[in-house]
Amino acid sequence: MAERERNNEGRQAESGWNIGSIVIRLIVAAVVLGITAFLTPGFSIDGIWALIIGAIVLAVLDYLVAKLIGVEASPFGKGIVGFITAAVIIYATQYFVAGFNVTIWGAIIGALIFGIVDAIIPGQAM
Repeated sequence: MAERERNNEGRQAESGWNIGSIVIRLIVAAVVLGITAFLTPGFSIDGIWALIIGAIVLAVLDYLVAKLIGVEASPFGKGIVGFITAAVIIYATQYFVAGFNVTIWGAIIGALIFGIVDAIIPGQAM
């Protein structure tokens, strides 16, 4: 029994899906999203809760897109398809989060800035 628990803990540590890494990824995603909204015209987030919920929704939408069509929303890692996917996910998030407002151009510019800031800040944001 103890061996099984150690194996499960080892697998969790290898996959990076323990509670600590999830919290760190959420914080990094919120910071990157906040910086992106600050630097992007046509992109605003009204308050810390909209920022946190927006980061969660972005992560969930990215996960669903990656699982359903196999494209990760990485503006630089996956080329133009990843860039467009990131812009669509940023734009779609406003329909799920109150206080998260973005125009189409804001989503496009935001995807570019999100990719740049994500490359500078260590950790996986989206």
